[in-house]
Amino acid sequence: MTDLFAPVTLTRGPGWKNRFMLAPLTNSQSHADGTMSDDEYNWLTYRATGGFGLVMTCAAHVQASGQGFPGQLGCFSDAHLPGLKRMADGLRAEGAVSSVQLHHAGIRSPADLIGEAPHGPSVDAEFGARALTLAEVEQLRDDFIAGAVRCEKAGFDGVELHGAHGYILCAFLSPETNRRDDRYGGSLENRARLLLEIIDGVRAQTRPDFQLGLRLSPERFGLRFAEQLEVTRQVLAGGKLDYLDMSLWDTFKAPVETEFAHRPLIDWFTELPRGETRLGVAGKLMGGADCRRALEHGADFAVIGRAAILHHDFPNLVEADPDFHAVSIPVTRAWLRNERLGPSFVEYMNGWKGFVVQEETADASV
Repeated sequence: MTDLFAPVTLTRGPGWKNRFMLAPLTNSQSHADGTMSDDEYNWLTYRATGGFGLVMTCAAHVQASGQGFPGQLGCFSDAHLPGLKRMADGLRAEGAVSSVQLHHAGIRSPADLIGEAPHGPSVDAEFGARALTLAEVEQLRDDFIAGAVRCEKAGFDGVELHGAHGYILCAFLSPETNRRDDRYGGSLENRARLLLEIIDGVRAQTRPDFQLGLRLSPERFGLRFAEQLEVTRQVLAGGKLDYLDMSLWDTFKAPVETEFAHRPLIDWFTELPRGETRLGVAGKLMGGADCRRALEHGADFAVIGRAAILHHDFPNLVEADPDFHAVSIPVTRAWLRNERLGPSFVEYMNGWKGFVVQEETADASV
């Protein structure tokens, strides 16, 4: 199936009207206590009006001590429920399926932001991180599950577990950052245990039609490609996920490890048996042709990040013009404000090299 506008059916929960998922995008525009802001609400609901089948929130931390960014959305307290409910209702009203990405930054939590040393599977001198005790690992597991239950209560259609990019679930998978000698360290089976226990717990404690996704990344952060293939194979075959969101950085590039470099990154994952689990890919999908190519290589859906920042209606634009391609960067601050990025989000994007025009003369009257 290579039709980007064919609906996606999933084992659980509502189907998606098309093959476009809004990537979970850091934006630093919620309140300091993790509650939803108007800027965050406006940013996400505008993407729903633009035609995305699934709208995913930014990473929402499941523990206060797992915050990774200023102004990060939270889901670790019932104080977050009113804002989360408003968001779930708003996305549904615009015709999008809704999901919250559950996150803990782990060793990547800035100490000056969380007020203590960051923590992860093992001591990490580079980040000044301490190792979690066994009891704390078990509490972390329970807090991810509690975050899912809270999002279900708020009215979201599902959640996605953030297991990528060196954050805490990824750090447990990596033999470089996980050097534990208990049941959560050592073998790949042990290093994947926390992730699999969270998946089991979310399934056990949420309703039967609650959608559950997972984001994985196959490279960097001390990950071994063969091991990530095995984890991917296991979660696809397990039948407990509704979809897997593979963050590939560059969908069609070759893997870094020489042993696997003879074919595109995407192909290693789309060839795996997946049963009824849907598989999406993210990484430099900037136009309709890129997205169709991802489906031609076997993906079920396209995960859109930068192109969705630049165009809230990227799916609608591709539907009108199959060869539509996102505008070239850099763009002005006025462009981003017009796309409903709040001031904090615009400043965050200004930190991305080459994304925002630095000369604001032409923008001064806006």
